[in-house]
Amino acid sequence: MVDLKGLKFSKMHGIGNDFPIIDESKGEQIKEADKPEACRQLCHRNFGVGGDGVLFVVPSDVADIGYRMFNPDGSEAEMCGNGIRCFGDFVYRNKIVEKETMTVETKSGIKTIEITVEDGEPVLFKVNMGKSTFKVPEIPMIADTDEFVDGDLDVIDTTFKATCVNVGNPHAILFVDNVDDIDIDKYGPAIECHEVFPEKINVHFVEVLSKNEGKMRTWERGAGVTLACGTGATSTALAGVKLGLFDKNVLLHLPGGDLEFEVYEEDGELGAFMKGPAALVFNAEIQ
Repeated sequence: MVDLKGLKFSKMHGIGNDFPIIDESKGEQIKEADKPEACRQLCHRNFGVGGDGVLFVVPSDVADIGYRMFNPDGSEAEMCGNGIRCFGDFVYRNKIVEKETMTVETKSGIKTIEITVEDGEPVLFKVNMGKSTFKVPEIPMIADTDEFVDGDLDVIDTTFKATCVNVGNPHAILFVDNVDDIDIDKYGPAIECHEVFPEKINVHFVEVLSKNEGKMRTWERGAGVTLACGTGATSTALAGVKLGLFDKNVLLHLPGGDLEFEVYEEDGELGAFMKGPAALVFNAEIQ
């Protein structure tokens, strides 16, 4: 156990994806060697604060501010779409970065956040999630094709049609007739840890409602079932556009709320702007 007495943090959520956020922009609160175990403790919903991950605000030499995220299992993640909106809210609200357009250094590159402010309060966050790749080696995935798009993926007793994409972290998108009929506790972990994904993968089951609307459920790598996944929703929008299932403006319904996407093409690759809210739950100090 890591002694977290005196730790100051904020609890935030982005459409139900919740995170303790810790400010280390001016100095470390948790020693680097202790971070994995500390994050496991903090994310525990019975003995800790509870969360789908822990976010750290850190200095950056190449952007306005730096971002780190740890999963509930203590592993470090590249980026989280819902988390980066919460991060933007936190650093703006606490005057760490006093800009309505800010750059953030993440493990998956520099992201730009545009903040809509009403009556001095940040209310909406638009993030350029950057370009994606569908290339199998960059997922990474073991397959004998250049891209794994609408390919057969055998899982336990079922063969799913899967499309795999990396938006800074890896995602498998499985379009199904009805997401509510999927046993996500059965198939989610089986796909996450499937032998073709050497670094595991995030898993999303998606139902197409129209060319501009979809519904999805998520099993996150290192976290399990979550109410929302911003990078997963981004990947879903991109996969849907690539397959011709969605137009470039897409509204996605997640269990925790809705996210809007505007898909673009640049240098032959797809990218997307994500727009959605973030909310402060409480500020606290561990006693």
